[in-house]
Amino acid sequence: MIRYLRSTLLVLVILEVSGKCGNSATWADARITGPFTCQADFSLAGLEGVLDSLASLQNDLVQLLGVAPAKEPIEIYLFHDKATYSAYMKRYLPGVPERKALYVKNQGPGRVFAFWSRDVEVDLRHECTHALLHASLPLVPLWLDEGLAQFFEVSAAQRAQGHPQLDGVRRNVRRREVPKLQTLENKVEVAQMGRTEYRDSWAWVHFMLLGPPAAREELKAYLADIQHNTPPGRMSTRLANRLPQLDTLYVGHFR
Repeated sequence: MIRYLRSTLLVLVILEVSGKCGNSATWADARITGPFTCQADFSLAGLEGVLDSLASLQNDLVQLLGVAPAKEPIEIYLFHDKATYSAYMKRYLPGVPERKALYVKNQGPGRVFAFWSRDVEVDLRHECTHALLHASLPLVPLWLDEGLAQFFEVSAAQRAQGHPQLDGVRRNVRRREVPKLQTLENKVEVAQMGRTEYRDSWAWVHFMLLGPPAAREELKAYLADIQHNTPPGRMSTRLANRLPQLDTLYVGHFR
């Protein structure tokens, strides 16, 4: 299950390949779905279900988080195998650590790169969640960015009980261990995020979206402040003020 725990790299770079990514001679097929334009070096016939699941992400984020729809289109580049993907990334993004999938944002549209595998839908949903958030909000704290991407990387039917992170969180809860949100908020570099931090980020997002209604309301208010360029403060402080018995509620939620 390591695919859910991978260290996703958010790369903020100026691409020198803006003309090359969109070169129609490179891509065998292209589809538009929701805010996404997907180009692939193989036929996308039969992948309508995967693409439709990406289109539904936009509605999920709007309805569950209260964020505005993406303000710009998002480009997806899909390769038929890992070797082709790796060669492309090394040529056009040299020096970037290799990941199964990658979200890249420069001064233009956000771009998602991935290769076909049995996990491609999870990989795409994860990176496209990053892309949608950054196409709507001026900033997203790292822990929240990764927590939300993990939450939405699985289908809607799996979000409550079907994510692989859940077992680890429940084991900790049985020991009445509650991760410190303040510690997560202090992480500002992807290199500071390990398996524990990814798990804990997912757990707090799960608690806020599927736990007490007041927690979800506070998350939506927090994101609304970001959207309107109002200093949001720290989520840990806001939750503690809104829910005085926060640790008890967290434990109860996962039990």
